[in-house]
Amino acid sequence: MCSSDLWVPVALTALPAAVIVVFYAWPLVGLAARLTETGQRITVDLRDIADVAWFTLWQAAASTALTLVVGLAPAWALARHHFRGRRWIVGLVTVPFMLPTVVVAAAFMALLPSSLRSGVTAILAAHVFFNVAVVVRLCGAMWAAIPTDLPAAARTLGARPVQVLRHVLLPVLRPSIVAASTVVFLFTFTSFGVVRLLGRPGEATLEVEIARRATQFGDVRGAVVLSAVQLLLLAGVVW
Repeated sequence: MCSSDLWVPVALTALPAAVIVVFYAWPLVGLAARLTETGQRITVDLRDIADVAWFTLWQAAASTALTLVVGLAPAWALARHHFRGRRWIVGLVTVPFMLPTVVVAAAFMALLPSSLRSGVTAILAAHVFFNVAVVVRLCGAMWAAIPTDLPAAARTLGARPVQVLRHVLLPVLRPSIVAASTVVFLFTFTSFGVVRLLGRPGEATLEVEIARRATQFGDVRGAVVLSAVQLLLLAGVVW
């Protein structure tokens, strides 16, 4: 690769890197520096961090898995079949992704039975409702690009449906599945509005806990530590 070609990946990487530095890392480092200058010790209970981080991780993982399960079937149907009203259905699937989280969370609280209006079940359902469009769009686009004669040729050679799925379709779909899973995980990992309204006491993501400590309890030092933990975990996921 010549030196001129290196400018393309560098330019594509520079913008998101600059956004992360300016809007996330810089304010966090500046706030930590101000606290250090005032002589305040930045301490926080490790058990609190562990509990919040664990809930954030496992609810994001569960939300991602459920979104994949729910989204792959419509992704296949919309990619492989062309029928009247298909574009409207694609649009309807995409609409939830554009709605404000507070509005959707309030709607779930109003529509779900009283026993399910709050808690992990409501949180997971809302996350699936929001993010199924990501799976449909990303995986559907890749599914539509697979030649129809490819699985047919495998079946002609004696491959069973499970073998066609495992050895023909999944290797082609794997990049889009990984991409969709990563995007959904990042969205649910940083979920705020849904967890803030639908979560019960003790069910808070890092995003919710950071806001709660900073605005309700005045614990800016704890919010700084949790923000650093969140950035490190997100960097690990993206890496």
